[in-house]
Amino acid sequence: MSSVVVVGLGYVGVPLAQLAVARGLQVTGLDTSERTVAGLNAGRSHIDDLSDADVAAMVTGGFTATTDPAVVAGVETVVICVPTPLDPAGGPDLSMVKSAARSIAPHLTAGTLVVLESTTYPGTTEEVLGPILEEGSGLRVGVPDGLALAFSPERVDPGNPTFGIHNTPKVVGGATEECSRRAAEFYGRLAETVVVAKGTREAEMSKLLENTYRQVNIALVNEMARFSHELSIDFWDVIRLARTKPFGFQAFYPGPGVGGHCIPIDPNYLSHRVQEQLGYPFRFVELAQEINSGMPRYVAQRIQSLLNERSLPVKGAKILLLGVTYKPDIADQRESPAIPLARLLLSMGAEVSYADPHVAQWLVEGTNRADDPALAAAEADITVLLQQHRDFDVDAIADKARCLFDLRGVTAGENVERL
Repeated sequence: MSSVVVVGLGYVGVPLAQLAVARGLQVTGLDTSERTVAGLNAGRSHIDDLSDADVAAMVTGGFTATTDPAVVAGVETVVICVPTPLDPAGGPDLSMVKSAARSIAPHLTAGTLVVLESTTYPGTTEEVLGPILEEGSGLRVGVPDGLALAFSPERVDPGNPTFGIHNTPKVVGGATEECSRRAAEFYGRLAETVVVAKGTREAEMSKLLENTYRQVNIALVNEMARFSHELSIDFWDVIRLARTKPFGFQAFYPGPGVGGHCIPIDPNYLSHRVQEQLGYPFRFVELAQEINSGMPRYVAQRIQSLLNERSLPVKGAKILLLGVTYKPDIADQRESPAIPLARLLLSMGAEVSYADPHVAQWLVEGTNRADDPALAAAEADITVLLQQHRDFDVDAIADKARCLFDLRGVTAGENVERL
């Protein structure tokens, strides 16, 4: 039976482990969090895409989790899926990748394939990860009786009911042709389609291109929505019209900003690498980041204007935020633009409440939770639809609200203002 250790048991690692178990592999999860490990071993899920029953089935299928890095000794494949956030200065934070590598390196044995799935800048796999593994293990990468090393960008889309790891093409790039072959063979057991890159750098860059593309296009429609409002143009209708073209156009939609681990973070890895190695800025990314990160402030200004039209100051106003996660129908709050928006409104003296069926306790201190969105909308001076969860009866909320500021373009009415 093929054996694999998944390092990092979060939104990427756990679904990967689940699929590997389902494909008949012997799977062990490795994480530094004793709480995460204990929960998984007890059949409890801590991510949106898997239920407790799903995790219990993994355990029944042979999955175990541990905090002991010695578990990698003798396994065929180790997949690293740890977070790669930004540091306080806005640059890449590879501390968790380095820590994971240092912890497993002394226990690696000849012939093991190590794959990095954590999003990072081109060059990380061979320039950062490889040397740590070689130093700690005494084994060389890409030689017979050494280590095989590859990168395969994670493409997990939390909450997506259609595409998962099994039916999303898996890109792999190895440090050598043999490393690529080994990685393709491993992922060929899991995914329907495997696409082999020229090398690790091409595989690393492909993930950054995917999310930079989204960041730039979202910034484009956000800026167009802003000046369309000033020009009295319904930009939502503009998008509807443009979508009728059967070629050459893909619809992106404006909103309060971007969230999650990918779009607000990944393009900055590429921008940092360009500046560091080539000495000039990646202007598209920097401008897109500026536009998207400025959207919460723009939304706050629009809220202030809507209150002014009703002869109400922001200070003391009751403002209800609907949906505070970064995507609809999930509980993930990472980088959600609702967070800076709420803090801005609180700093302006507003009384801020939120309603979200997926969030029992929000990260923003000073806000209150509303259990009934429609009732809360009737009592609020202004209601802001940030995220369109399926559980929201938007029409009923719009009917009750004194003023509904719709950031998703899904409602209409005399008391509705769209972004």
